[in-house]
Amino acid sequence: MRFMVIVKADKNSEAGVLPDQALLAAMGKYNEELVKAGVMLAGEGLQASSKGARVRFDDGGKRTVIDGPFAEAKELIAGFWLWQVRSKEEAIEWLKRAPFAGGAEVEIRQVFEAEDFGAEFTPELREQEERLREEIASRH
Repeated sequence: MRFMVIVKADKNSEAGVLPDQALLAAMGKYNEELVKAGVMLAGEGLQASSKGARVRFDDGGKRTVIDGPFAEAKELIAGFWLWQVRSKEEAIEWLKRAPFAGGAEVEIRQVFEAEDFGAEFTPELREQEERLREEIASRH
């Protein structure tokens, strides 16, 4: 099972305050444990929303671009991991070991797998998906 682990933004991350050396070192050690255990597939921190944008898709094909920053910091994402684990419980146990403090909030969401879509995900669509994943992997 794959899980997206979503680190919520706070006033510091939205203000562009970078972590100190102690937190960077602790996070590096934690990420190293995740990689050695075969759990971590990807992970990155994100710049503040002031450097981002949103695109709203309305009925009728209209697209509206909204430049950041965005008002509600607690609804924003400051970073993420993509983990491969056996269960949600295992993901939670790994997350409990993360070096966060100060009221940090992190969300865990299971990633859809091909089999979750049933018959609607036809053999042709599965083949296309596999081909695209192979193409992405070959570029890295």
